[in-house]
Amino acid sequence: MRCWLVLTFLFTASALAELPQVELRLKDHLFYPSLLKVPAGQKIKLRVHNQDATTEEFDSFDLNREKVLFPNSSTTIYIGPLYPGEYHFFGEFNPNQAQGIIIALPDKEVPDAQ
Repeated sequence: MRCWLVLTFLFTASALAELPQVELRLKDHLFYPSLLKVPAGQKIKLRVHNQDATTEEFDSFDLNREKVLFPNSSTTIYIGPLYPGEYHFFGEFNPNQAQGIIIALPDKEVPDAQ
């Protein structure tokens, strides 16, 4: 039993390390870029860097995710696999400013660089 748990952990850790990664920055209560294009049908590692001196919360009803973004720090949010379409997100503490959209596209339509 113990061997099975170790193998499962190693396989999971290896799979997460190889996920496509997308970078998102929060600065002056705005997300940059505010539009992210990602491949549909794949799990994504979303790396969020809060460059503000205040706490924010990444929130998305579409993605079913909430994550506190501490000041001057980075965090990782795993999303997907996503169906093709648009997924809105916002900063809960500044919802009228901190807004963005993730667009999940078929592989052949995703640009190489964000």
